[in-house]
Amino acid sequence: MEETLHKEAMESITQRLSTVESLYFPRALQSNVSNSSHRKSLLLDLLSRDAAVFLERYGENLTSEELEKFDNLKSDYEVNWHLKNLRSKISPSDEELKMRSVKVKNRRLAYLNQLISDGSYFSEDSMREREPYLHHEFVGKFQDRSCRVMARPGERWSETLMRRSEEAVLVSKIRAEQIRLGVDEREWIGNEMNRPEEEEEEEEEDDEEENGVAKDAHGSHANEMLDATNVAPPSSDQHGKETTISLEEKEDLMNQFTYIMHQKFLAGEDNQHLDYSKIDDNETLDDHWLREANEDAEDKYFAEDDEESGDQAQMH
Repeated sequence: MEETLHKEAMESITQRLSTVESLYFPRALQSNVSNSSHRKSLLLDLLSRDAAVFLERYGENLTSEELEKFDNLKSDYEVNWHLKNLRSKISPSDEELKMRSVKVKNRRLAYLNQLISDGSYFSEDSMREREPYLHHEFVGKFQDRSCRVMARPGERWSETLMRRSEEAVLVSKIRAEQIRLGVDEREWIGNEMNRPEEEEEEEEEDDEEENGVAKDAHGSHANEMLDATNVAPPSSDQHGKETTISLEEKEDLMNQFTYIMHQKFLAGEDNQHLDYSKIDDNETLDDHWLREANEDAEDKYFAEDDEESGDQAQMH
């Protein structure tokens, strides 16, 4: 006699699931899920016909107690497989936790390689937007920030203003972090050149403006925006002398910053920018490592074949 769920269990399970928001239903049935009674009817019909498909589709919405109701169907291979899989997610063993951890690390690494190939997520501008202070400490303070607010060839004025507004927000975040960390005020972003030895030069500039030095409207507006974003030349040391480093040093610092950003992603610290569940539960990312394993095995095979051919040649 074919085992089935008790009618009471089927009623209670489908009744509860019918009230779950955004529960999945095949597109062909979408017109019939307008209310909970219709949803319950569809769920009950599926559960009565095919418990394995029901578990595959809705198993993750069931509680441990509800899964126990399916134990009398364990003789069915598919049902038993789904039950084991679902229970391992609810109460995984130490070995399952370990395997899950390895799988997640591999999937994140595979996704990292995709992001690097794409080129946008780990571009300097994108990384600076996510971690403005970290970028400033490694790279930004050795860059001429004035270029970030200057109009660019082919750029519309509205786009320039938007970019400058975004730059002002990033600069504000950097300075807020400097204040939080107790950085000397003279070293705050935008304050690097505002030291006593520059005061005389600033006074001369004020005199020139008072004497009517002409500026066109576009230039005046650009200078206002520079002031608003606290843009200054590359950072200076505590004596007010401009700090310069070689191109090789800049590249090395950029590589260090990028490496840290890669590690932050792998550690799950980019959760404000990415949905890690879509990465960690993405089985298609396992294909990356399957290809890697196949390629490694193929390389090893041909390497051993070449070595064997070489040994035979020496024997002759």
